[in-house]
Amino acid sequence: MTRKERDNRRTDRAWDKVYQRLEKEDLITRTGKEGLHPYSEIPRPSTRRLIFAGITAVAAILCFVFIYFNPTEKEADRNLLTRQNMETTTLATTLEDGSIVYLAGNAAIHYPEHFQPDKREISLQGNALFDIAGNRKRPFLIETEDARIEVLGTAFNVKSDGSQPFELSVQRGLVKVTLKKSGQDVHVKAGETVTLSSRKLQVRQTKDTGQFEEYVRQIRFKDERLADILRVINLNAEDISLKTTPELESRTLTVTFADNSPETMAELICFALDLKCTRENNVITLHEN
Repeated sequence: MTRKERDNRRTDRAWDKVYQRLEKEDLITRTGKEGLHPYSEIPRPSTRRLIFAGITAVAAILCFVFIYFNPTEKEADRNLLTRQNMETTTLATTLEDGSIVYLAGNAAIHYPEHFQPDKREISLQGNALFDIAGNRKRPFLIETEDARIEVLGTAFNVKSDGSQPFELSVQRGLVKVTLKKSGQDVHVKAGETVTLSSRKLQVRQTKDTGQFEEYVRQIRFKDERLADILRVINLNAEDISLKTTPELESRTLTVTFADNSPETMAELICFALDLKCTRENNVITLHEN
């Protein structure tokens, strides 16, 4: 039995129960039955139509039916999160698995509040740089309009804003890209770029090696944990590392950096959160006064 057939069978059983309840409450009658109810008739459940009687009991039943038919959709709506960047500066977001998404202007991602045990799946509209936390048991899947992207742990730039053909450039690691319409798939490694051209995926050497750094020149964090902000800064800093005390890691902050040095970023964070910076060799620690 197919999934559609099973769903239809469950649907018919549910409508049978509703029909029997309405008939028991004397809210409806069938065609041809004597003493037709003034609210008119209702066909058998196979037509799946109800007559609203304006009674609280009926409204409650109908509400139950709606929830019964759409449990997965309701649950998905409740758990699905959206992160959208409406500004020109990059918006950096850290997901629950530690993966970092750098959203370009007018880009958005949709993702569950909690990833499934066997996979991490999100959707993307627009351009974004991804730095994916490695986990071979839970592949990271990205849905775009044209392609499906599968990664285990890597960094890559995706261009899917519709103003140009789909393109993906890998900074490190290995990425599998599958074209939705034809099913064509290619593996793209570090230093390579795949482009959708003439309805086919074509792999070549990456020419624009500066595209990755472009995302972090002007970067913005919105209600991000201090620990995650410092982690992003450290990933893009060469000689200096920022850290904080455990009790401050969950403090949230909204802040924008414009091509600032790690030292300047540390000072700005301390000013915003009323903290103090101390430096020992190449490590700057943020702590309370």
